[in-house]
Parts: sequence; C-alpha cells; structure tokens
Amino acid sequence: MELNQLLYEQDFYTWTEQQAQALAQHRVENLDWEHLAEEMADLGNRHYDQLNSRLAVLIGHLLKWKYQPERQGSSWRATIREQRRKISRLLHKNPGLKSRWQEVWEEAWLDGRDLAIRETGMDESIFPEVPCFDSEQVQDEGYWP
Repeated sequence: MELNQLLYEQDFYTWTEQQAQALAQHRVENLDWEHLAEEMADLGNRHYDQLNSRLAVLIGHLLKWKYQPERQGSSWRATIREQRRKISRLLHKNPGLKSRWQEVWEEAWLDGRDLAIRETGMDESIFPEVPCFDSEQVQDEGYWP
C-alpha cells in the first residue's frame, strides 16, 4: 500500500498537514491526487450542508412562529435573526451556493417542517408540505409570518 494511502487511512490529520506543506512548496510528486480531489469536493459539500441545515432551522422556527403565536418569544426571535445573518454571510462568502438555492430550498423546507412538527408536538397535517412563504421572505429581516 502506498504511503499516502496508508497515512490517509490511519492518520488523517498528519496526512492533511503533509499535503498542505507539499502544496505550499509546489512538490507535486508528494501530492495524493485521488484523496485531495475527494477532500476538495467534500469541502464544498460541507458549505452546502451548512446552508441546508441553517435554512431548515430558520424555516422550522418561522413555521413555529406562524402556527404557535402564543409561544412566540425572544428565544425564537433570536434564532430566526441568527440564522438569517449566518445564511447571508455564508452566501456572501460562497456566492457559488446561490446557483443551488432552489435545490437547497426544497430540501430545507421539508427538514424545517419536520423540525416544527417535532418541536411543537402538533399534528403534521397543520404544517404545509409545500412552502407557505417564499425564499425571499425567509431571508427578509422584516418578515415575520
């Protein structure tokens, strides 16, 4: 088994340090091209997953806000504001994610709906399977359903 392969499987941290050093020093002969390509793709997917997760939390809290008005409070308001800010920053730092917005919106809607069902204990038929507000409203700091 090749040394890079072995190191990648047994000590990922050391592998990353060695790969970073080889990149910085332009020592292409020391690069583990196969695993570097996998890890680079995974880095991009982590940003997509983070956007999906943050958007699902935001949607879930907006649904709770809409369907449980008697429970609205500062904690939900703070979570909604925080998720809006962090989504905005994430999209600003990673503008390529905007091209996948519709895809993430559809996935996050269902995840956010599930979060609202789970956290409220309300019957799932109360929460719409299709969005009851649009993606622009969700990002709008002035929108409170």
